[in-house]
Amino acid sequence: MISKVILISNKKNEIKNFLEKFEDKKIEPENSYYWKQEFSNPIEITEMIAVFVDNINLFNIMMWITLDKNVYIKISPLNSNDIIKYLFERYPY
Repeated sequence: MISKVILISNKKNEIKNFLEKFEDKKIEPENSYYWKQEFSNPIEITEMIAVFVDNINLFNIMMWITLDKNVYIKISPLNSNDIIKYLFERYPY
């Protein structure tokens, strides 16, 4: 199963601004309000979750991840550490 990160915002270019901070380079997403990225290694998602939660007050964005088909998990400051731990436990490679 391919893992996915989904970013949603109701503010134009907010996702672009977040991704540029995360990647430290210019990015032009196709959609200003919605972004989805697939990851073959779910551990790669942990860094993005950490950056998202560390900057949650700077960006008007919601983050969802999916590890299993049709199961979506909303990321928040309250669950982010548990989700990161879970990812390392579930995918210990």
